[in-house]
Amino acid sequence: MNNPITIPAWQRPHWQASDEEVLLQFYVFGKFEAVRVPSIDYGSQGLPSGIESTNHYHSALRQWEGYPLKGAMGRMFKEDAPQAYQRALDAPEVLIVRGKFKDSADTGYLRDTLGVLAGLLDIGGVAILDPQTLSLLDADAWRRHYLIRDGAPIRNHLLILRDNDGKPDHSWIHTRGMRKFGRPDISIRQVPDRVLDRAGLLCERLVELEALGAHFSEGQKLEIEGIQGGVVVHLGGGLEDPDFNNTYAEFQWPE
Repeated sequence: MNNPITIPAWQRPHWQASDEEVLLQFYVFGKFEAVRVPSIDYGSQGLPSGIESTNHYHSALRQWEGYPLKGAMGRMFKEDAPQAYQRALDAPEVLIVRGKFKDSADTGYLRDTLGVLAGLLDIGGVAILDPQTLSLLDADAWRRHYLIRDGAPIRNHLLILRDNDGKPDHSWIHTRGMRKFGRPDISIRQVPDRVLDRAGLLCERLVELEALGAHFSEGQKLEIEGIQGGVVVHLGGGLEDPDFNNTYAEFQWPE
């Protein structure tokens, strides 16, 4: 790639040492050249300690129980991103990049990993699947999403969802992907549809605070402009939680 964009690592000014863990996982589909991955062009010295890369023949991986292009997830990708899905499906090789490590005071680990992914696209990668954000992007779309001068916004690293919440004219706003930062996902319940935009902006602000190192604790009271008395945070979830595959910090929007 000509004049590649260097991926920055941002500091986390709200960070405090904790026992939380960061988890990254990506599938890179393609036919890879047997050359050194040009990650240094993107500001990366290579995969950080704790992250490993394994190469698989796609034909063998299709038999794996966790194969991400089959079942409900595969059908979702086929419908939402048909071009990327077909390119991934046709690729003869799949490279899995995965690992976890201790919470960190900066995001150098993310810069280094994304730099390797960008380099893999330069040597034969055609699509990248991120199971944490339920996204499948072809090479060009991935570059547009992540290779942004001065760095992609935190919002680009996550998925913010809106679902019905079992009550007319009320929605559930929730995220996926905060394991990339070793933090719980955000869940805002019983949001009146008339304030969806406001709740969405608040959700973005909360995940930004967490990505910059902030923690929420059980029973913590959050003061929110325009909400008298604020809201109270409750913690829950875990890696087996089907909605998050992560812990979460949740509160209800007051009537």
